[in-house]
Amino acid sequence: MALLRWMSRWPLGALHALGAGLGWLTWLASPSYRRRVRANADLAGVSAADRRRSVSEAGRMVGEVPWLWLMPPEGQVLPRVRWQGAEKVDAAIAAGRGLVLLTPHLGSFEVSARAIVERWGAQQPLTVLYRPARNAFLRELEETARHRPGLATAPANLSGVRQMLRALKKGEMVGLLPDQVPPEGQGVWAPFFGQPAYTMTLAARLVQQTGAAVLVLCCERLPGAAGFEVHLLDLVGPLPAGSDEAAQVQAARIVNRTMEMVIARWPHQYLWGYHRYKRPRAAPGTPG
Repeated sequence: MALLRWMSRWPLGALHALGAGLGWLTWLASPSYRRRVRANADLAGVSAADRRRSVSEAGRMVGEVPWLWLMPPEGQVLPRVRWQGAEKVDAAIAAGRGLVLLTPHLGSFEVSARAIVERWGAQQPLTVLYRPARNAFLRELEETARHRPGLATAPANLSGVRQMLRALKKGEMVGLLPDQVPPEGQGVWAPFFGQPAYTMTLAARLVQQTGAAVLVLCCERLPGAAGFEVHLLDLVGPLPAGSDEAAQVQAARIVNRTMEMVIARWPHQYLWGYHRYKRPRAAPGTPG
């Protein structure tokens, strides 16, 4: 922890440089990681140049962690954040609607929640869904670092879903990763870059049950440690109103098509090493 706190005082550019190096060390050391990055990027038609850049960008994301989670009090405000589409959040808040924010594994997705809270947290808090780390030290670090005014966390289980529903019914914001593989029974199979991927249905169910608005939230990492640009985008189409399996599959297809569109804009910042096409794990209490 002392090492991480010391690193949190480094300039962001230095952390990015260290992270990029770590990204390539991981690439060289892990054949399974190399195979997954290549296979997933090839499915999406990503160029070799963008695939190589993604290795460095994944490392830069890791390098940002000490700076983001443990930066000293005098540096708590995020520097150099630009906005695209902020008026969409303003409109949802003005209408008194809850807002579901879908953030893919792209760019500085940890920064995106902080940026939202710094701009709107005093008006409407944000609750983010997360899966606690298995390692006790990392789990404690996550929970401590993410606990700040205007930002609450909800575990990825039934109590967390109820917490998010309560927040939306009060007109607040919630955030989740729509390209994260959910537990068995909490998703449907839908195409993602032409291959079936188990896709969560939670986002659509939250919208259906609360009438909340829904937006895609992306945080682009600008080159040269110049800061971040937060983008708020619409889905490619409205989510269906029904709750039957056909409607859930259609909603998953819409979410995945939207993720494909977003990733195609910044392919070099997507985490191609994420095991997106794995089979879902058994839900808690379900035989494996």
